[in-house]
Amino acid sequence: MNRLAVLLTFALICADGQATTADKAVSTDVIERDTDRAFGELLALRRDLHAHPEPSGQEVRTAAVVAARLRALGLEVRKGPYGHSLVAILRGGKPGRTVAWRSELDALTGYFLDPVPFRSRKTGVHHACGHDVHIAIAVGIAEVLTRHRAQLHGNAVFIFQPEEENVQGAKAMVDSGLFTSLPVDEIYGLHVTGLPVGQIAVRPGEMFAYQRRLRISLKDTLAAADLQQLGQLVQDTLTRNSPLARPWEIQRLVDPEVGVMSEGTAFQDYLIMDEPRTTRTSPGTVNLEADLYETSAANLASLLSRVTQIVKASGHEGQLLGVSFAREIPTVFNDAALTRAAVQIIQRAFGPDAVRPVLGEAPFFNDDFAYFQQRVPGVFFFLGGSNPGKGLNAMNHSPDFAVDEDSIRTGVRTFSALISARLGE
Repeated sequence: MNRLAVLLTFALICADGQATTADKAVSTDVIERDTDRAFGELLALRRDLHAHPEPSGQEVRTAAVVAARLRALGLEVRKGPYGHSLVAILRGGKPGRTVAWRSELDALTGYFLDPVPFRSRKTGVHHACGHDVHIAIAVGIAEVLTRHRAQLHGNAVFIFQPEEENVQGAKAMVDSGLFTSLPVDEIYGLHVTGLPVGQIAVRPGEMFAYQRRLRISLKDTLAAADLQQLGQLVQDTLTRNSPLARPWEIQRLVDPEVGVMSEGTAFQDYLIMDEPRTTRTSPGTVNLEADLYETSAANLASLLSRVTQIVKASGHEGQLLGVSFAREIPTVFNDAALTRAAVQIIQRAFGPDAVRPVLGEAPFFNDDFAYFQQRVPGVFFFLGGSNPGKGLNAMNHSPDFAVDEDSIRTGVRTFSALISARLGE
């Protein structure tokens, strides 16, 4: 979906005074009051989790802390179908649909500055992607909605997944029967990122560029210089971007002039790829491999044949053994109807500027929330956490990653209102 289509979608939403769902079960004023009441404990929870991060597959303490908080709220808490996953169910007082909210449990491995007083106590493990913030928001939504469960028509399900950072947890939960044992009608989630604190952004369709790992397999007879030259040829030939746009400069992702929310975005209609590297997976074979990022799903279908033709035209047809995708990660794809309904609900509750359109697609990042969306229609949001005035940069995985914690308040009140409305009569 291009910029014009996204802008038209949001224009129609703003012009439509009638929401696509019934009026909210709980008023905005009440939700804001309850959010403020819970905020102090949510900060304490986030800071505790930040100080005790656990990497993918080792989320034992994190899961236990979250489970205890949810049980204290009176939710039905189950062990999830994979790893250290959890599922908590808030049953409303009346029949209706089942709406799910997803959060992640794991932290990143690596070394980060972690410029906060409650910094990680585990060397080489940090919440430098904001999953501790996501957990606090999810628990906060559960707390707010629990106060009004008698008014809810249907159920709210809270999914806490492990292993997001290694892109395994969501798929494993789905493959292990998550939605078979617990049918869900729609699902929502978010990621805190480098947008200004409190800003929520979304678009129908793709939120991220499609990510593939290209592999060109060749007979192991070419000199290193020839391999490098061939890799450069493929990269130069495939790369596509608008004039003067530099979508590979990830720091510009949230730039007000060219970022993903700007009408002049540099992150629209591109294919970029990393520098190809040499790997050897079997005797007599050498591979050129590179991760690439493409904004058009239609272009992916012809990409392998294009690369094959590039190699043949280079004079190395006799060495070519095959071209394939060594890795394919699905991209987050927001359901258009649910996105429209969600934007209407949020704007009716908090004003037209409460949520803004994403006009570009982010490279390099993705989220395994996409695996949930393959089974259940859903919407994934960006939530701003940066505050330059406080020296806080919430660009994910950056060395100095830090979040303005007021984003937790925004997340809880906004998405409590959304789920409450979706569970309206």
